Order: sequence, then C-alpha cells, then structure tokens
Amino acid sequence: MLGNFSYANPTKLYFGDDSLKSLNTELPKYGKNVVLVYGGGSVKKSGLYDEVIAILNANGKTVSEIAGVMPNPTIEKLYEGMEIARKANVDLILAVGGGSVCDYAKALSVSVNCDEDPWEKYYLKFEEPSCETIPVGCVLTMAGTGSEMNAGAVITNHKSKLKIGHVFADEKIMPRFSILNPNYTLTLPKYQMCAGIYDIFNHICEQYFSGDDDNTSDYISEGLMKSLIHSSRIANKNPQDYEARSNIMWTATWALNTLVAKGKSTDWMVHMLGQAVGAVTDATHGMTLSAVSLSYYKYIMDAGLHKFVRFAKNVWNINTDGKTDKEIALEGLSAMENWMKELGLAMNLREIGTTEDMIEDIVNASLIMEGGYKILTKDDVRNILEASM
Repeated sequence: MLGNFSYANPTKLYFGDDSLKSLNTELPKYGKNVVLVYGGGSVKKSGLYDEVIAILNANGKTVSEIAGVMPNPTIEKLYEGMEIARKANVDLILAVGGGSVCDYAKALSVSVNCDEDPWEKYYLKFEEPSCETIPVGCVLTMAGTGSEMNAGAVITNHKSKLKIGHVFADEKIMPRFSILNPNYTLTLPKYQMCAGIYDIFNHICEQYFSGDDDNTSDYISEGLMKSLIHSSRIANKNPQDYEARSNIMWTATWALNTLVAKGKSTDWMVHMLGQAVGAVTDATHGMTLSAVSLSYYKYIMDAGLHKFVRFAKNVWNINTDGKTDKEIALEGLSAMENWMKELGLAMNLREIGTTEDMIEDIVNASLIMEGGYKILTKDDVRNILEASM
C-alpha cells in the first residue's frame, strides 16, 4: 500500500427484507419537515410509496414531495427541487429510488441553503459547500451506482451537453442512513438490472486498472468482481433469485463507497466517456459504459499490460500456458466481452442511439482524468469513440 490516506464512512446501512422498519429508528433523529424524493411511478405501483408515507405519518412528519426525478437528473429539476425544499424548511431529504434519486438528493442537500448557482459552484468550479447542508437518507430500489454510501452526485445539463459528477469531500454529504432491501430490486426490468450490474462492475474496474504496487485494495476488487460475475449469471437466468440479487446489491455498495480506492490511484476515464455519451444521448448509464469500455481497455492495455494479465488470470481464470502476456490479456478481455454479451449489454454506441454527427459533441463533453495507465488526449478520445461505433 503506497502513500497516506484516511478513511471514514458515516453512512449507517440497514440491509435485508425487513429493513424498512428501521426508518422508525432513524426518523426521530431529525426535524419535523421531510422532503420525499422519488422518480417515476414505480414506487407507487410497488406499494413502497404507501409504506414509506405510513411510516413518516406515524412519526409525525410533515411531508413535501419532489416527484419525477429522471434517470439522468437535470439541473432544471434541481432548481425545481430547491424551491420546494426551501418552502418546506426541510430538515431531512428522504430519497426513495435508485442511484439517480440518491444522487439528486445529495445535490439538493448542498444547494438548498446556498445562494450561488449549484451548476456553476459544484459542477463547473468543483467547489465544496459553503452553506449548511441538509441530511439525506436513502431507501434504495436499484443496485448499481453505490450512491447509497458515498458523497457523489451526478447532474446533467442538456443545454451545455454536459453530465458531470461531483464527489464531495465532506463526509456529511454522504447519506446518514440507507435502507437496502433486495426485494425492492426484484420488480426492476431486466434491461435495467443488467445495466446496473455493469455499472457495478465498471466501478470496480475504474479503481482496479491503475497502479503498479501490490496492494490489498486490488485483492478486494478481484473478489468483488468474481462474486458479481457469479451472481449476475444466476440473476440473468432467474431475476427473482433473492440470494443472487442480495449479493449484487451488497457488491454495488462496496464497489463505490471508496474502500477499494484507498492506497492507490484510480482511473475514471470509462465513466467520463460514458457520462459524455449520456449527456448527448440521454441513454441508460450502465449501457453507455458497456458501449465504450472494451474499446477503451484495448486502447490502454499495452500501457498497463501487467494488470490486464492479472485480471485475466485472477478474475476470468484464463489458462496462461504457452501464451504471451498480450495474448493472456486479450483473452481476459474476450472473456469479459462474452460475459457482457451474455447479459445483453450494449456492445457499441450505435445500439444506444449514438450517430456519427454526435461524436464531436461527446469528445468535447469528455473530461480528461489522470490516474490511469494512459492520460488521453482529445484525439485519443475520438479514436476510442470511433472504435466503439
């Protein structure tokens, strides 16, 4: 393990099929005014909305609502929510939904009491809050983003053709508590389930494909990837398998609560490319990642060949006898590609509605990150996107 680091994660998790009752433990810790944030109609169709409202009422809370948070939350939706939360004199923001709803709740948390424009402050200047933030709690309905146990919030600005994530430094912005009941994920359409699975996998990859030292974080990452591959195959055949879905949900949380990033550099370029694609096409996040990741990894593979060899051997169990390192690495990526096809993921950008005339906008929207085996130029980004078509 190289370097120095600190680690704290204040989010309290309640996991299991009886976990919603834990709202009764958490709600008394906060003031009377709760803003309930959710997405489309799924939480009402499933009955979860009624259950949450009943618990809020039983705890004497005054409830205001922000409904209709979209899969890629927009800055306009954030402005709308800020007005609602301010009028409600909000004491707690309760997100009921998937990662986008949780992201939105955290963006709202840092914006309600701030006089500055949140897009300018948090997503262009990447400043930290200079105002009082609002506590957030989450009731998770989709496994994928890990937003239930981190301080990240992704917001889209369609006018600027930008989709930007800000991982806030202040641990107070992490959810104070999150409720994870795997049953809530069982009604999710299979397409969304598989998109979430790849988002989880790629979160781990982004923290794995970097660095040259021997560190514990990479061993943890390999275990998480192997568990996810195993459970994903079970869930792909039977989406109602509770054990598989519970393991996927738990892996999603640990994939992005910053644990496996400790003691090493990280490479978030696949997410930067995928988010840029999402800003232009509004496609499902996990599918934007799957559409560009293989082209990206093949593009940088030679620069980090030792790690791709390790990935092939330790994650995909590739037989190395009589093969060169490059052959082993490519076979590992081939095994990954076969698994992705097995799940029905988008394997190129055309599948998610990208056209040739969008490429330059996506190039311009792609933030260049350091920390990986190769720092890209804009020409590199263009080459990868063209290879992903």
